Amino acid sequence: MNSSKRILVAPLNWGLGHATRCIPIIHELLRHGHQPYLASDGVALSLLKKEFPNLPAFELPSYKISYAEKGKNFKIKMIWDSPKVLKAMSKEKKAVKQLVKEHGLDGIISDNRLGAYYKKVPCVFITHQLNVLSGNTTWMSSKAHQKIIKKFDACWVPDVQEKPNLTGKLGHLKKSKLNIAYLGPLSRFEKKELPIVNDLMVLLSGPEPQRTMLEEKLLHELQGFEGSILFVKGKIEDEQVVEEIQTPKGKVLHYNFMKSDELEKALNLSAKVLCRSGYTTVMDLAKLEKRAFFIPTPGQYEQEYLAKRMQKQGLVPFSKQEDFKLADLSQIMDYDGLAQFESSVDFSSLFEVFSTSGSEAFSNVKENSEPTSTSLST
Repeated sequence: MNSSKRILVAPLNWGLGHATRCIPIIHELLRHGHQPYLASDGVALSLLKKEFPNLPAFELPSYKISYAEKGKNFKIKMIWDSPKVLKAMSKEKKAVKQLVKEHGLDGIISDNRLGAYYKKVPCVFITHQLNVLSGNTTWMSSKAHQKIIKKFDACWVPDVQEKPNLTGKLGHLKKSKLNIAYLGPLSRFEKKELPIVNDLMVLLSGPEPQRTMLEEKLLHELQGFEGSILFVKGKIEDEQVVEEIQTPKGKVLHYNFMKSDELEKALNLSAKVLCRSGYTTVMDLAKLEKRAFFIPTPGQYEQEYLAKRMQKQGLVPFSKQEDFKLADLSQIMDYDGLAQFESSVDFSSLFEVFSTSGSEAFSNVKENSEPTSTSLST
């Protein structure tokens, strides 16, 4: 496929994971001569605009999903929010259709945005959750998710197909009629041999209010940590803010956020990492071959499953958020840590899905029109 294609990349705004794992895909699109268009909302869109300031970026209607303050209320809140999500999906479909027509887009890559789909152009869905864990309703949430994925021309799973793999039952089906391609774990980072400067790196992310609740707990618990801590709060703001605080037994260097290149360096400079067990974080830590400690987001079945699975495999210990104590970090050295999977992905053949584009039908688009950042939310 020689001709350049205009591809919309639309990650879900749910923490930072969906946006960050789209970064290597955006780089691959550029490397193959294509023109990525970015679309999301909230912190996910802010992050992508900071990473790719020269790419056209658009705001999509927000799903307005937030976590329950108590983990056990997570599922009931998701059910309560579902009419809101369906309404947002409907707005999102209209916004995406408008983008395709106005900018002559040739295809869409949606990372878990259920409404980022338009039947007249090839559409790809990225997910590591072919099965969506939701406790005793897992069968229902999984079937519903697979039904949505079926509308897309292809489903890309960021994991390896065979065992051992990172996702387990999340990203693997016993039998399926879906058009699934395994990308191997996706990470924006590279492992570098650098001297260890930080004894511990704390890396926070995820939707509110749970992100703030964990930040407050850790700032209290880590007061007694012996050594240097680099604490990245995962709050995407206009300006980067850095403060250093002396603790009774060491120091904590606080950042509100870091861009990819800074994070890559900081992780390589850190002996151990304390973080959520979100799948994107798991992939990043595997790429960097890090020792870690996980605190899954309360009530998020997927993160709890991944944390339990990693502990059972002897790779990474974990604790529930309410139970975490500073002494728990001593368990890290009893585990092997994560290691990277070697996988070679032929992005040229993956991008072939966009070679049959319906966008030529939109003759009102001027080829040389300059795209700009805009908002499509209502």
